Amino acid sequence: MSEVLNELSGYIREMRGALVSDAVIAFGELTLTTTADSIIELLTFLRDDPRCGFVNFTDICGVDWPQRAERFDVVYHMLSPKQNLRIRVKLATGEDQPVPSACSVYPGADWFEREAYDMYGILFTGHPDLRRILTDYGFEGYPLRKDFPTTGFVEVRYDDEVKRVIYEPVELKQEFRNFDFMSPWEGTDYVLPGDEKAKQ
Repeated sequence: MSEVLNELSGYIREMRGALVSDAVIAFGELTLTTTADSIIELLTFLRDDPRCGFVNFTDICGVDWPQRAERFDVVYHMLSPKQNLRIRVKLATGEDQPVPSACSVYPGADWFEREAYDMYGILFTGHPDLRRILTDYGFEGYPLRKDFPTTGFVEVRYDDEVKRVIYEPVELKQEFRNFDFMSPWEGTDYVLPGDEKAKQ
């Protein structure tokens, strides 16, 4: 398999080397790194070239690296039924740096880009309908960013008295407790085998 991927990587670099800044084979998969300026041309080549034939668009996802200046990776996964190969293409972008939409090349990218926008706040230019898809319309923030609080900002509940959905600021109902981090079983009156050291 690695021979086939090496040949494919060499072919792509030979044909469109200016579009690819890096090509890595790891864990039996080929990953191409590109830029936002080159992504549409590279995706079009991978789809239309007879030797590549990556006509099946699998998904787009995001990865958050908050310590980087360009904090997001936008990752594209595609399949070539003709070659029976998968490929990954990724690019780095910042919070306020939009990425060209892949909908012109793969119409199925529509909802995946909406999900990446909704979960991470990644912007896609030229998208036909870039709006939230998984969260509510008034939702604040982007829940898959690593700086998003695990409790969220608001809680949503249905109030039977007023017969509508109520949005309230998050209120933690429980005071912080002192946990015994040495023992996975908190609150037992007996000592479990192997748990003697937790009482020392």
